[in-house]
Amino acid sequence: MASFIFFLLFLFIILGGTTPAVGQSSDQSECYDWGESSESAVAVMEAESGWLSCPLFSHPSVYNYSSTQNPGHNLFWYRLPEGHDLEQPITYSNLSSCSKIAMRLKVLRRDDVVPGNSCLPAVAMAATPVMIPLQQGAKVDCPDLQNANKMADGEPTVTWFHGCNKFPFGSSDRQLKGVSLQVHVMMDHYQGLYYCRVQYQRRGQTLNFTRMLNITGIYPDSLPKVPSILQPTKDKVLIVRQDKEVRLVCRGLFPYVDSPWDIWWTVDGKTVEQLNDSRFSKVKTRQVKYDYGDRQEESVLVIHDFQADDRNREFNCSVKNGRGFETRRVRLDVEVVLPSVELGCGLGVTLVLMLLLFVVYHIFWLELLLLYRSWFGTDERHTDDKEFDVYISYARNSEEETFVLSTLRRVLENELGYSVCIFDRDSLPGGTITDETLSFVARSRRLLVVVSPGYASQGSQALLELKAGIDSMALGGHLRVILVQYRPLQRQGWVRELRGARVALALVRWQGDKSEDLTSHFWKRLRVELPVRRVNSKEEGGSGKDVALMRLSSQNSTNSQTGLISNTVKHPENVYNYAA
Repeated sequence: MASFIFFLLFLFIILGGTTPAVGQSSDQSECYDWGESSESAVAVMEAESGWLSCPLFSHPSVYNYSSTQNPGHNLFWYRLPEGHDLEQPITYSNLSSCSKIAMRLKVLRRDDVVPGNSCLPAVAMAATPVMIPLQQGAKVDCPDLQNANKMADGEPTVTWFHGCNKFPFGSSDRQLKGVSLQVHVMMDHYQGLYYCRVQYQRRGQTLNFTRMLNITGIYPDSLPKVPSILQPTKDKVLIVRQDKEVRLVCRGLFPYVDSPWDIWWTVDGKTVEQLNDSRFSKVKTRQVKYDYGDRQEESVLVIHDFQADDRNREFNCSVKNGRGFETRRVRLDVEVVLPSVELGCGLGVTLVLMLLLFVVYHIFWLELLLLYRSWFGTDERHTDDKEFDVYISYARNSEEETFVLSTLRRVLENELGYSVCIFDRDSLPGGTITDETLSFVARSRRLLVVVSPGYASQGSQALLELKAGIDSMALGGHLRVILVQYRPLQRQGWVRELRGARVALALVRWQGDKSEDLTSHFWKRLRVELPVRRVNSKEEGGSGKDVALMRLSSQNSTNSQTGLISNTVKHPENVYNYAA
């Protein structure tokens, strides 16, 4: 619990008469009592000296009782200890006119001010603010030192502290000049609480008191000190809603100057108080930012139930201090509000349509892509001189060979109308396998590779075909390589050439019975990768047969010359020397 000692001190101002001795009786019924002073109690540390200043000398409703202007006026003090009822007179006079006022004195102990283990001096009074411009100097005096000079028998001594550090502070920028602290160059880290302890002699007794100062660095005086408006910006037009509350924010920057400042709103040249309209009110001004003495203050004007006629009013934000003044107008416009029902319905329909389009594309993207190709795609037969649409590469003597000859070739040629090249069927006997393979691949628009566990073993025909296709694709030719996976195959089982090119190649997976129908995902996906083919109904019905008859005629002619019985030429799986 705080240990305070309170006194009520009654101060009398006596006009005229003589001054009797202490205890002399006098009629005080005519003395006007102002009651207790509204100023806060005067705090003094126990065992320290302090001063009381009579508020009647500065009271706005009382005469000026300066002793120099009114030498016949006398001031007398009375004390009323805590718990007593009777005033103890000190001195008073015969009254011709009298006024009295009470002041409260509070005596503090050290434990009431700072913790017992703190190194900071005990101070009863609040810190005195001191502003020093950065990179500039100033002389700082201890508060109430002038009172001690008037009462001391000799010259008082002053000891300075910065926090817990006693002078000297280890810096040449802060030195003592007599009893004053001289700051030669103000730095940021010099800011903080300073303490000054004054000690002096009076009538053989040593007296002392301690005061606290809050030294703050501010921006130099060379910078502009005129206030400015940060918000609203110049020529700003605010969009507001009718019949709603509107809050107009005015934010001003006030550089530090030792003068009053103000920020306010006016409506048609009148302040909110002068306007006397309940629809307009203001929020208490608040500090937004403080930076080395410069402060940003914010004032808010509230318009309740905004009306269309308010657009024609003049709303001005104004700021001022001792160096200048600025004002700025903010213009208001009413927001055009679309009907919420129509807006919500339109937004809902748009979202539903977008969702439907997404679903349709996600499910039917192959059909849409094929439809687009049929309308806008270019038939490559009219743009190049290639002979074949597709060259099929596969592992010989395997299950994939049956799939190629019985299913893949049949559908591509007879159902889809593509010209297909199969080396074992279309090559002429007696030729060089490497040269003919490279020639077939170069004359094809697509290389269809049916991958399998035994595909492209080292030195095989399939490896030669694969390397030729990848080389042609890498060199910027018009050939594209398509991978068809007939059976599930782990990536580790692929040859090095396929593993390296897999990222850039399209892969179409055969899914057994599900892929046999021409409307299955396999055939749609494969058609997307194959060249665009446009044929009319007559060509569509006869193209596959014509191709088969033409090849059969060519093969029969060749067989008759070579004496072969079969019309199909097959080559065994031999090892060929080929450098990719």
